[in-house]
Parts: sequence; structure tokens; C-alpha cells
Amino acid sequence: MQQEDSYHFNLIRRALDEIDAGDTQISLSELAQKMDMSSAHFQRVFSRWVGVSPKRYQQYLTLNHAKTLLQDRMTVLDTAHSAGLSGGGRLHDLFIKWEAMSPGEYAAKGHGLTISYGWFDGPFGEMLAMGTERGLCGLAFSSECGRDHAMRDMQSRWPKAHYNEAPQILQPWIDGALAGTETRLFMIGAPLQIKVWEALLQIPSGHVTTYSEIAQAVGNPKAVRAVGTAVGRNPVSWLIPCHRALRKSGALGGYHWGIPVKRAMLAWESAREDSKAG
Repeated sequence: MQQEDSYHFNLIRRALDEIDAGDTQISLSELAQKMDMSSAHFQRVFSRWVGVSPKRYQQYLTLNHAKTLLQDRMTVLDTAHSAGLSGGGRLHDLFIKWEAMSPGEYAAKGHGLTISYGWFDGPFGEMLAMGTERGLCGLAFSSECGRDHAMRDMQSRWPKAHYNEAPQILQPWIDGALAGTETRLFMIGAPLQIKVWEALLQIPSGHVTTYSEIAQAVGNPKAVRAVGTAVGRNPVSWLIPCHRALRKSGALGGYHWGIPVKRAMLAWESAREDSKAG
């Protein structure tokens, strides 16, 4: 299933490049031809991945889609909850359990930690997963930056940790994440970062919020820039949904693993949400 999803993501990436290259929406037959597939097969694969037709999906991939999300699916975060660390909880569509590393443990830069890692196929391309016995602590995407960069980036966050390639240890958590059943996170960050990531966990799938709304929720309304940095330093991409944070203008803002990945995540979630409602 994971390999199939990864194949679909790569197909979507190629389609996205074609869509971006044109000024108008591309027809099903033209898009299928560019993907070297029959129209019927392309439609079937596309619809199975997101639950809607390629024509409908193109609407989610437009830059204006972010503005539409802000108008129709803007999440106002619970300030009272986010302003203080809850000490862990079960959030984010009810399938993620998490706990945070203490400030002292974070300051040790991973000293004494053994972090297992492995490569997995997922709905947005190849993923590098990392975790301790307490849960997943890292999730990166290599489709835009490559494996070497993704590995260096993640290891630089906890430079004193010992790294051990052991995908079998992480497999149950990855399976839970992909199936939407249950997975466990171990959030390694500074206190402000943890607050920001906790706020991100409150944003439902298919919805978005703004950087300024997050700053308000964590009790630092003037610290939008610092909040933006904390969002960008989120080590567990997708599961801690930093891709759901947008600028007030409706611009996508940055994304650590590449804007095409962020756009695909938002489009995929929106399409799935709408297919459920339909």
C-alpha cells in the first residue's frame, strides 16, 4: 500500500509540473497522455489516491486554493489550551499520542539518546523516519532535497545522539500513521517550539491556520517571526502538520521539504475531506 501511494505521489508531482507549466486547466486526455497513460487508467489511479477526479484535483493545486482554505476552513486555535504545555495528550484526528522532551534533555542535544532510523514509502514520496523507544521524533521527505540532505538535516538537530538503522523498530508507528489508527510521537525541541508544535497538532486535516494565529495561541502574539521559525523547525513533518500554517495573505509561506510537497499535502487533505463530505 505504501509503495502504491508513493507511486501515486510521484505521478501527482509530474502532473503538478505539467499543470504549473500551463496557463489554463489541462484536460483529462491531455494530462493522461503526458503521463504516458490511458485516460481511463489515469483517472482511476488519480481518483483512488485522492477520491476526486483529476479535473477537480487541479482546483486544489492552484495557488488560490490556500486563500480559499483561509476563507472556508480557517481554524481558530484554542489559546487557553495552547498557551501552557499540557504535558502530552492525544490529538490530531485522535490517532496521535505524544509526549515532549524536557528542556534539560533538549539542551543535551541528544546526548545519551539512541535514535533509530529507516526509509519508508508514503503518500508524499520517500520518507526518512527517526524515533526513540518513546516514539517517532523525526519525519522528513526526500523527494525535493535527496536522501543525503534529508539525513544530514535531521541528524544535525540532535548531533550528540547515536544513530542506528533499524526500520523494523519504527515500522509499527509508520503503519499506524499511514493507516490513521495510532502512532506515538516524542517531540524534541525548545519550550517555545514544543508550544508551537502542540498548537499545530490542533489543526484538523483539511483545515489551515495562520502564523499569526499560532503566535496568538501560544501567548506570544508579537512573535510571529519566531513562531514561523519554530514551525519551520518542526522535526516530524506531516504528522505535526506544519504544512497547514499559511500567511495571512493566503500565500503558502515556506516549507522545509519543498513547496511542491506542501501543496500536494494540502490538496490531498482537501480532496479527501471533500470526498468524505460528498
